[in-house]
Amino acid sequence: MNSFVNNLCCNGGDDESSGDELWDKDAVGLTHVGEALHQVLGRHHNHYHHKMWNVTSGKVIGSVHQTPMNVWGCCQDPQKNNDDWFPEKMAEIIGRTEKWCDIMSLGPPDGKFMTEFKGAIEKLAERSKTAEDTIIVRLLTGNIVGMPTNCSAVLKALTKDVPQDAKIQVWVGAWRKGFSWNHAKLIAVDGVYLHTGGHNLWDHHYLKCNPVHDLSIELEGSVARDGHRFANLHWEFIERNQRTCIGSCVDMMPDAMPTALKTRVTVSEFPKGVANTFPPMFSKKKVAKTANYSRRNSTLEKTGVVDKGVPMITIGRLGTIVYKHRSADDAIIAMINSSRKIIRLVLQDIGPVTVPGTKSALPGLKWPKAYLAAIGEAIYQRGVDIEMVLSNPNSIPGGLKGTEANYGNGWSCVDVAAEIIKSIKKNHANVDDGKLRAMVIDNLRICFLRHNKKCKYDDGKTIGLHSKHFIVDDVSTYIGSQNLYMCDLAEWGVVIDSEAEVKKIKEDYFDPMWKDSYTGDDVDVQKVMDGLNIDRDGEQTWLDYIRKNDAQHMMPHGQSEYLCVDEDEMQGAEVGIHSAENGESSQGKRDEVTIATNETPTPSLASSQQNPPEIDPNSSAQKTGLCGINGLCRNKSCILTVI
Repeated sequence: MNSFVNNLCCNGGDDESSGDELWDKDAVGLTHVGEALHQVLGRHHNHYHHKMWNVTSGKVIGSVHQTPMNVWGCCQDPQKNNDDWFPEKMAEIIGRTEKWCDIMSLGPPDGKFMTEFKGAIEKLAERSKTAEDTIIVRLLTGNIVGMPTNCSAVLKALTKDVPQDAKIQVWVGAWRKGFSWNHAKLIAVDGVYLHTGGHNLWDHHYLKCNPVHDLSIELEGSVARDGHRFANLHWEFIERNQRTCIGSCVDMMPDAMPTALKTRVTVSEFPKGVANTFPPMFSKKKVAKTANYSRRNSTLEKTGVVDKGVPMITIGRLGTIVYKHRSADDAIIAMINSSRKIIRLVLQDIGPVTVPGTKSALPGLKWPKAYLAAIGEAIYQRGVDIEMVLSNPNSIPGGLKGTEANYGNGWSCVDVAAEIIKSIKKNHANVDDGKLRAMVIDNLRICFLRHNKKCKYDDGKTIGLHSKHFIVDDVSTYIGSQNLYMCDLAEWGVVIDSEAEVKKIKEDYFDPMWKDSYTGDDVDVQKVMDGLNIDRDGEQTWLDYIRKNDAQHMMPHGQSEYLCVDEDEMQGAEVGIHSAENGESSQGKRDEVTIATNETPTPSLASSQQNPPEIDPNSSAQKTGLCGINGLCRNKSCILTVI
């Protein structure tokens, strides 16, 4: 593709890094891990500085927000209402808003989350009576293919008891592009307060029986501004697509109505006839006069010194909204590559989604080779220890069905260990089995999540895990929304680059979890070695499987009045894939989609130019090399997702 077509059709001119290394003025006092991130991001993703990544600072407020609470070392299951504090805390943060609040999640809030968020919006409406400026609230979710968000219904529920003349304006929006959508979870308030991590906003997953484990964190300071800026990118995409002729037509359709378009954006505003169709974009100037922002600078006025907190690096990715760059992927690999002593990981899974009841990956889904290779090299080259906690396979919270919620993709700890060792063997062909065995025994410790050494709740249901958290050398830690299994979604998280703060987080979260979970029984060295020749990647394409299954296999969630299961929309998202499978011209199909959506199909992935990481479960079409429905993929990995 020549540069003219690349610029015209793929936004390539804006997507390419200049190749010049960017130095962030706040990149001082970083650990060796933070400096490794800064160098990779500044070199390969400089055009997305202050958009998808930034070196900044902030304070960690209290302990990390882990649910369920009070389970470590305990012989009893969490009691009823054990974690009602969590949606209440999120609502309290929203309720601090004086000017601007951004909320992002995979899906809309339900149950107690909706009740608490509604109450927070009403609190802001009351505050607006004496406010100088209109209060802005932007809530954005993923428009999951086959299960679009009913933005109008969500907005109606949130603003049901808000007076029309209140000085508050609320927007609810959602987007997808092919099989890519928002998966980031954050609340940012007035450029000062931030809440982010892995938690979705689903009552049955966190607040009912057999809750899934998850992790988020509350921060304060400049880091919050990056959350607003990341939200801007999503709202800009929604506005850019809905302002087209086709987008305007879709806007007049009910949110639940099927559409065969590759790109689907929806937005609803309150009050109707007063608020503009699209929300304004955040800038620091718009919150500079708030008391929240002023209090942040009060120390500076009194002492001449402002306590900025500790170094933090925000890292995100936009999925197929951008042509090539996946900043967060490269950042995570840089963290792993910088390790010297130990990496501790708490993950939902690292292997792809499997066919239910089997150990066969869904067609087309692959293991994340780039992450596995980085972990393998850390072990082989530098003797780094790996401690990893994974979800028990196929864990179902809240009395839901397996088609409604499913945490843990079906792999054993032996499978995970074998894939890591396999990556070492692939990169070092002459390594002998004795050395590999020694590395499994000495360096590789993997286990399933347990409460007091038990993998199950009292009713026999296994304990699920949804956290996306890892610690490198006990000096730098990531908390965010990004899974390490294959997926090309929009993600966001924060790297806290402070040995003192990481020590507190480790003591609050990882240490008690590890003490409860690790027994040494989940990985058998002989089984690992016997499994090195097993091909655990999926065959064919994921589309063959999707055609035979309903939309909920793609994003298990459970019933919600705010999600509309739509089989026709899934078929629409397949446009372009059929042509590649049948050997037709991908260029012809690409042009057809471009005309229909006024949005250029965008190849997914390709993070690092030297070693592009792959994507995630409910993902990919390895054989066709298509990303969602593109015909231009630069890689041989593609997309989809779960939770």
